[in-house]
Amino acid sequence: MKFTLNSFTPYDLRAKLGEQLNPEVAYAIGRAYALTQKAKKVCVGGDIRLSSEELKNALARGLAEAGCEVLDLGLTGTEEIYFATVHYKLDGGIQVTASHNPINYNGMKFVGPNSIPIGMANGLQDIKESAEQYLNHPSENLSGTQIAAIRSESCLAEYIQHILKFISLDKLHPMRLLMNAGNGAAGHIIDAIEKEFQNKNVPVEFIKINNEPDGKFPKGIPNPLLHSCRAETSQAVIDNNCDLGIAWDGDCDRCFFFDNKGDFIEGYFIVGLLAEAFLKHDPNQTILQDPRLTWNTIDIVNENGGQCFKSKTGHAFIKKDMRERDAVYGGEMSAHHYFRDFFYCDSGMIPWLLIIELLSSKEADLHELLHQRIALFPNPGELNFTISHKDEAIKSIEQYFRDQGDALIIEYFDGLNIEFKDWRFSLRCSNTEPLVRLNIETRANQGLLKNKLALIQSLLDKWI
Repeated sequence: MKFTLNSFTPYDLRAKLGEQLNPEVAYAIGRAYALTQKAKKVCVGGDIRLSSEELKNALARGLAEAGCEVLDLGLTGTEEIYFATVHYKLDGGIQVTASHNPINYNGMKFVGPNSIPIGMANGLQDIKESAEQYLNHPSENLSGTQIAAIRSESCLAEYIQHILKFISLDKLHPMRLLMNAGNGAAGHIIDAIEKEFQNKNVPVEFIKINNEPDGKFPKGIPNPLLHSCRAETSQAVIDNNCDLGIAWDGDCDRCFFFDNKGDFIEGYFIVGLLAEAFLKHDPNQTILQDPRLTWNTIDIVNENGGQCFKSKTGHAFIKKDMRERDAVYGGEMSAHHYFRDFFYCDSGMIPWLLIIELLSSKEADLHELLHQRIALFPNPGELNFTISHKDEAIKSIEQYFRDQGDALIIEYFDGLNIEFKDWRFSLRCSNTEPLVRLNIETRANQGLLKNKLALIQSLLDKWI
């Protein structure tokens, strides 16, 4: 029976450890990457999961035995792979990570030259098929291919210098930050930035918790998008009288914010703040956002003289759209933030640097700053409904509001988006689960939000 690698997604590999991902599979993927991408030199790195080192080594061996020189960066956050690929002018990079997936999972993220993501549409399908071919016929050899070198390398110092160029260190005001690395891959980067701040007498103090990498994840897999993962950071902000709290996911390509009262800040409002941070420097810039919640970001961009456009969610879409529009920044409410001057890639470190610079320039605390914005555009956060017939349910909602006749906009753009004068909502199907995701917001009207949310919930309940 033919063996099939069925754990590839449209953009990466996520798999339960075992048959679908083990050192043999990692070796085959490395071999396939080198052959299909015609890569001569790539970098590899891995997160802190207990399986990552063994998988990374097998991946590197597969690359090398297919004639591709390998720079092994060791323990890395995903964005360090993005940086190294460009810094060393490589043919690509691969990060071994499962991000926020359960502890018995791992995976890989792939980029090509200039850290352009490799997905099914531009090479990942070829890698998958080539790896399957080898796994089904492992006796096939690479006659005449010279085994390339694998060598350890680090560009941490250069990476730190690059991301610090996004702000002016001399403009930072005294501040105390709570940093929760979640025992993931963020700790060594936090330490390096702290050392740089100290060397340059930057008046920002770091209070660090769970900073040591630990693949056993004693506090659980770090994923602050989950309510259950927020309490420790929130309490630590309060206990240490911090101005801001920041927590990261496992491979630290996403960061999450807590204000000075310990309140978690929805990613939607961080997108608006980051848009403002760029437009304060240059108002003639383009900002991209996902279509789920939009009014706050549009309002801030308009106030600051920029241009705002929607992009489909998912890094492949937003990175492509950013390149085409020359956008300086693109943000998703899921806490993925993309930057033109970081090769259009997402970073979990650049956002908090920009936020502390913005707070310094405004001489305001984060709770005060965001309380005003949240009151202007209240929303309950993304809500999920378990529905088997997802498309039919969404079509029925569309028809209901068409029949009402008072919608200003009814369109499909990465889901159903319906807009009225004082409220709007988005309904999207999950790509991987029987879920319909609802986002809804109003213009400064909590009562209307409550009423319209109840209406849509009642319409969706018929399909549950």
